[in-house]
Amino acid sequence: MSKQERYQENSFLSGPIAAPLIYFALPLMLSLLLQALYGGVDLAVVGRFSPTESVSAVATGSQVMQSATVIVTGLTMGVTVLLGKAMGAQKPEEAGDIVAGQIKLFALLAIFMTAFMILFAPQATKLMNVPAEAVDETVRYIRICSGGMIFITAYNGISGIFRGIGNSRSPFLFVLIACIVNIILDLLFVGVFDMKASGAAFATVIAQAVSVAFSIAFIRKNPLPFTVEKENFQREHKIKSILKVGSPIALQDFLVNISFLIITSIVNSLGLVASAGIGVSEKLYVFLSIVPMAFMSALSAFVAQNIGAEQPERATRSLFIAQRISLLFGVGMFLLTFFQGGLLGSLFADDPAVIAATAEYLHGSSFEYLMIPLTFCFLGYFNGREHTTFVMAQGLAAAFLVRVPLSYLFSRLPNTGMFLISLAVPISAVANLLLCVGYFLILKRQDARKEKLTR
Repeated sequence: MSKQERYQENSFLSGPIAAPLIYFALPLMLSLLLQALYGGVDLAVVGRFSPTESVSAVATGSQVMQSATVIVTGLTMGVTVLLGKAMGAQKPEEAGDIVAGQIKLFALLAIFMTAFMILFAPQATKLMNVPAEAVDETVRYIRICSGGMIFITAYNGISGIFRGIGNSRSPFLFVLIACIVNIILDLLFVGVFDMKASGAAFATVIAQAVSVAFSIAFIRKNPLPFTVEKENFQREHKIKSILKVGSPIALQDFLVNISFLIITSIVNSLGLVASAGIGVSEKLYVFLSIVPMAFMSALSAFVAQNIGAEQPERATRSLFIAQRISLLFGVGMFLLTFFQGGLLGSLFADDPAVIAATAEYLHGSSFEYLMIPLTFCFLGYFNGREHTTFVMAQGLAAAFLVRVPLSYLFSRLPNTGMFLISLAVPISAVANLLLCVGYFLILKRQDARKEKLTR
């Protein structure tokens, strides 16, 4: 471990909070940006060189794949939090147990998800109400991408380990490699060979494989600050710990993504242009929410290490600092989506009708960018404290009790359109924020009682 990495890890537990938190969050932001580009390039290149049905196939197919991927990323958060606590408590042997448990768990998960996604791709496409013109391409896209689940699982698992030990720069390097390869292959397969949505899928899988190969070589040259021995694989208890912390996050992320798929299915019933429009809108969301998402991940590791070092007050201060920084960017994203939705839509589509549909949807959903900077930071804080069951509960409540019912209701109103349906998004964001504020106040009261008892 370099001197710079040792400084970053130690600075989590002592000294100023803002500087090390920002220092840790910046590579996460860049990684999320590259991951967004990774998927966005697929849509943009297909939008430039292929017909609208191919755009719909990539937009819908990538959402289906995202619903599978979030199961992996949710469990990975469990690894990050547990490793963060082990590092904060200076227990390297426990860290080795966690990584060994992760390897066994993720290997089985990758095999199962690959088979499941390939087998049920047609059913997933049917459930999404994909326009008839785009059905065959959507099925092919999902099946090809599903063949790369082993690489998706490996990449996320390795990145989660590095974030847990306080290193966010190495995952950025891994995704940078993947993004470069993906862009080159997208232009080759789609732009030159005219492979449409299938070309974008093949580019994605190959790029992920290259990234995983590079990350394994990187670890061999730059060993982790703890060892993973044969004895670590013989202990099973950390698999249960990973599932206990990570499963609620994985389930919440999966079901919330399912709620977005339901909303996409509702909008798909309005026709091909609306289908492409909401696909572009959802792809833009990944770009526009990068800052709060990065601080959510950063806080998960930062808070976990401080909880492990028995410094809860420092963990709470980091939450408020992250919220202030994140909110500044949220205001900017709100103004951009509210006033320049058409410009944003033109980045991913040439069809004027699709651009107009995107702008209409963004005009209504833009208000969520004023709330997610606060909500996502709360969620990172709760993750770091291992209160992942609440994280799951609030996400499911807002999605299935607010966002989905309102989207369906608004879609059934006379003369409905993209703007009216999009209003369900900021309304559900308000529900998320209120639940998080309420739970934070409950935790503070509980902490105050515990402090009185220990005096």
